[in-house]
Amino acid sequence: MNARFILAAVISATAVLATTGCAVTREQESVGAYIDDSALTARVKSAFASDPTVSAMSISVETMKGVVQLSGFAKSTAERSQADAIARGTGGVKAVRNDIVVRP
Repeated sequence: MNARFILAAVISATAVLATTGCAVTREQESVGAYIDDSALTARVKSAFASDPTVSAMSISVETMKGVVQLSGFAKSTAERSQADAIARGTGGVKAVRNDIVVRP
C-alpha cells in the first residue's frame, strides 16, 4: 500500500480517537461542535499527509468553532502556502489562521 495513504489513515484515526474521549472544556463548546471540530482537524491533517509538498508531522492543526489554526514549521513559503490552501479548501472550514513559520 501507499505509505502516504497509510500515514493519513493512522493520523486520522488517532486524531478522532484521541479527541472524542476528552471532556469538553474549550470555552464551553457543545459536544457536537467539539466532535465537528475534531473531524475537521482530522480531515485537514489527512489532506496534509496525502500532499507531497506538506509535512504533516511538522505542522500542527487545531480547530475551534470551524476556525482552523495552523502552527509549526515549514521548509519553504510554498509549503506554508500549500498548507493554507489545503486547510481553506477543506469542507466545513470557516476560516484559517496561518501561524506557520518558514524555517529553511
